[in-house]
Amino acid sequence: MEESATVTVEFYGMPRQRAGRAELVVRAGAVADILATVKTACNGLADLTREDGMLARHYLLSINGDSFVTDVKQALEPGTRLLLLSADAGG
Repeated sequence: MEESATVTVEFYGMPRQRAGRAELVVRAGAVADILATVKTACNGLADLTREDGMLARHYLLSINGDSFVTDVKQALEPGTRLLLLSADAGG
């Protein structure tokens, strides 16, 4: 896969433990498609989405650490970093 056509999904906290890795490089596209790829590649994240395709409520997604994803139909540009976090993370 050409690097310029990819998005890097970074895993933090419990998602990192469940994924068994720190990040995954996937083809750029809609968030829903990226989540489907993550679920396929990381069996421990099978609960990542609800039956309707929306992100499960115990996860959060951030685009480049700047904003949170509210629409899984949103297309991500190549080079984007999508951060997957536990919704219950805090300090």
